[in-house]
Amino acid sequence: MKRILLGSVGLVVLSVASAQAADLAARPRTYTKAPVMVPAYDWSGFYIGLNGGGGSSHNCWNLTNVGGVAGSASEGCHDATGGTVGGQIGYRWQMASWVFGVEAQGNWADFNGSNASLALANVTNQTKIDAFGLFTGQIGYTFNNVLVYAKGGAAVTDNKYTGLATGTGVVLDQVTQSRWGGAFGAGLEIGFAQNWSVGVEYDHLFMGSNNVNFPVTALVNSRVDNVKQDVDMGLVRFNYRFGGPVVAKY
Repeated sequence: MKRILLGSVGLVVLSVASAQAADLAARPRTYTKAPVMVPAYDWSGFYIGLNGGGGSSHNCWNLTNVGGVAGSASEGCHDATGGTVGGQIGYRWQMASWVFGVEAQGNWADFNGSNASLALANVTNQTKIDAFGLFTGQIGYTFNNVLVYAKGGAAVTDNKYTGLATGTGVVLDQVTQSRWGGAFGAGLEIGFAQNWSVGVEYDHLFMGSNNVNFPVTALVNSRVDNVKQDVDMGLVRFNYRFGGPVVAKY
């Protein structure tokens, strides 16, 4: 009887073991894939770069004094247009997808334009911007190596105001003046290598109204013009960033 009972138990154990082995063999093996590394472009760090493009300065002259006699007469408006080239230096720091920065920019310019005075006979008024500077703060949002940003701050323009004899171009009077105003702009910048980026930018300068005091000369009396100025320009920019390597994120 014991032999029969032990034999029966042995057969049951063998049957269960065989079933479990078959079940394990039927289950497919599963593998966990390693997370994929995604390179993240880091915009933090000091940078320096070059820029170039074109612009237009809108200037309206209003005559307020001639030879010491006060009055008010519009001399008309003109656009002073041309090219510009310069450079910029700044610092950016990135927090998550947000980028903040400060920048100083200086440019040579050749924005030139004129119109015949509506108030003075045989006089043509000419405005020329020789240079300008921008001192701005930035805030932007990054999509990895693509940065969109806005900027705002102070602007300064170096201007030359000239009265010319209409027809002959003889200089009647001339004043050089620097004026301060505000600046607002927006741009798009793309990092195409570890530390290099290229972008486009639009800027508007709010330069307001300033009095320009022309001295008496051998050809004309002294005069005072109140000149209102705004500047619009588009730039292409190249920057090199002194930062660390691209950071790998999972």
